[in-house]
Amino acid sequence: MKERLVRLIHKGNNRNDNHTATAGSVASTVTTNICRLLLGITFILSGFVKSIDPLGTQYKLNDYIEAWGLSDYSAEALTLMASVLLAAVEFWLGICMLFAISRRRTSVLMLLFMLVMTPLTLWLAIDNPISDCGCFGDAVKLTNWQTFWKNMVLTAAAIVVCRRPLEMMRFVSKSNQWIVTNYSAVFIIAVSSWSLYDLPVFDFRPYHVGADIRKGMEIPEGAPMPRFETTLTYEKDGVRKEFDIDNCPDSTWTFIDSRSVMVEEGYTPPIHDFSIVRRSDGEDITEAVLDNKGYTFLLIAPHLEKANDSNLDLINQLYEYAKEYGYPFYCLTASGEKGIERWKIMTGAEYDFCTTDETTLKTIVRSNPGLILLKNGVITGKWSHNRLPDEYALTGPLETNDLGKTNNDSTGGKTARMILWFVVPLLLLTLADRTWAWTKWLRKRKKKTEHEISTD
Repeated sequence: MKERLVRLIHKGNNRNDNHTATAGSVASTVTTNICRLLLGITFILSGFVKSIDPLGTQYKLNDYIEAWGLSDYSAEALTLMASVLLAAVEFWLGICMLFAISRRRTSVLMLLFMLVMTPLTLWLAIDNPISDCGCFGDAVKLTNWQTFWKNMVLTAAAIVVCRRPLEMMRFVSKSNQWIVTNYSAVFIIAVSSWSLYDLPVFDFRPYHVGADIRKGMEIPEGAPMPRFETTLTYEKDGVRKEFDIDNCPDSTWTFIDSRSVMVEEGYTPPIHDFSIVRRSDGEDITEAVLDNKGYTFLLIAPHLEKANDSNLDLINQLYEYAKEYGYPFYCLTASGEKGIERWKIMTGAEYDFCTTDETTLKTIVRSNPGLILLKNGVITGKWSHNRLPDEYALTGPLETNDLGKTNNDSTGGKTARMILWFVVPLLLLTLADRTWAWTKWLRKRKKKTEHEISTD
């Protein structure tokens, strides 16, 4: 009787231990899969917003290279290739993590990626050489410290996943995973290629089609203004000394220099560096261009020396069309006189050239050259040099032409196309694969049941 009681006690303890182990295993699996989803979705989003704007990613990479003092050793072709590759790797890793493809390898690669990026963002947060890391392009702006803490969370998630990779639940059978990986790679490279050929599929910048430039430059009433501290340098008897603006020395001191440092940031409007200065006479024509009730063509070329010259005939046709119907036509550039003269000789350009900030020009349109059409300060059209309007579109005045209408393809329509071309095929594959796996399991169970009945 005593031995039987001991066996019952041990049996009960074993059941409790098994129950505790099972509960712990479930918690571990849930935690791993939550981390897996967090990593997968974040990397997919980060890779996608980079892929739709490869030139923007390239500009950000150039900022890093300049901060490291390596500008003399970098080539534009290499940085552009790196921007496309970085976007593709992030997107592909995110897809592999989301679908639990090659679980061990993917989890290790994800952790290695985060172990590289997290110290980099810590350096950015401390040294602040670049105001925005560019993790999510222009879609989501994070401060450097926000980026660092975001990466700390992702690193912790990557560690969790890397410790228990086999606890990630597959969405697609191992035999069909190659379809997901290959299709994802082709899709993301195609998105980057089209964005380079035309313009970014989604435009998150303040100069998108339909944007009112004047409104983008407005500062709301009551918005906090930046605060500066000014230091004045004076000299007397060969000795230089610094003073603040409220403590200036007497007239026996000679003024040497002044330096202003921002000590408190204020409200910065989305558009804050837009100006147009005509090169021929130095006149600022910004207000005149934005206040024009009619149409204005702006040819955007940050650097005329590097501008693509494959469609010069179309540019000249556009200028002749604008001249015929009385529409102002300006070329906005950051190039100097030498670059402008070279462009004039090469193209026979007769239109006015104006100076605008280089960064602003690169932000307005991701093409060199590119074209925008304004009406009353509102951007009604944007084209890359590969998609300029031709003679078939330049028929009649813009007031009665489809070209003059705001060709703003809605974000909803673009999103629907992305879903149709990428999400829907993968969703159908997942459903088909899970249905096939379920029917396979049912067949195995049926055979097992029949075998047990026959042996009985």
